[in-house]
Amino acid sequence: MQVVARDNEPIDELLARFKRGMVRSGILKDLKKHRFFVGPGEERRMKAKAAERKRKRRQQKTTNWRLRRSASHSR
Repeated sequence: MQVVARDNEPIDELLARFKRGMVRSGILKDLKKHRFFVGPGEERRMKAKAAERKRKRRQQKTTNWRLRRSASHSR
């Protein structure tokens, strides 16, 4: 990741652009992911937990949407 300073650009803005670039490129996310070794079994368990959380969140959203929809139609 490389950021070139613009003319008369304060160091704060330069750092902010650098940080945004790091986040957008995914370098920080990748670094955090590879910080510790995770075995294949643990990786499968983590993936399954994440999928379960995602499924529950999606189900909750649709339930809330249906409740709001039925409430607005009953008025």
